[in-house]
Amino acid sequence: MSGAAHEFDFWIGEWDVFGPEGNQVGRNTITSMFANPAASGMLHEHWHGNGGVEGRSINAYDGARGCWHQTWMDSTGDMLLLEGGLVDGAMVLEGRAPSGEDPTVLERQRITWTQHGTEVRQLWESSADDGAAWTVAFDGRYRRR
Repeated sequence: MSGAAHEFDFWIGEWDVFGPEGNQVGRNTITSMFANPAASGMLHEHWHGNGGVEGRSINAYDGARGCWHQTWMDSTGDMLLLEGGLVDGAMVLEGRAPSGEDPTVLERQRITWTQHGTEVRQLWESSADDGAAWTVAFDGRYRRR
């Protein structure tokens, strides 16, 4: 596996997650999926939101295509498929998902994970106009438990 398969390792850990106002919004556990070094580049996420939503994602580096892939599913039935990679030191994954206002319309989704010392910021944005303008869907600060 190339070094690119380790670009998301900074997200591995046990985290308390806080919103922009400093209130805890949930907790998240990110683990390497396999102990086998040949299978590195595969992460599992288990989210517990304070509002009762539970979610999981599988994140994997696709060496053949040279990109990261995330499949997210949660207890509300939502699903999100994202792809991308490291951009200026941050992990940026993008995809499309149904709009919350009109499920027949697909909106662009972009999630950026940026490491700041021992913390990680996860910024999820959506765009109804193909990226001309972005709206913040989630802005979380991860602090290690």
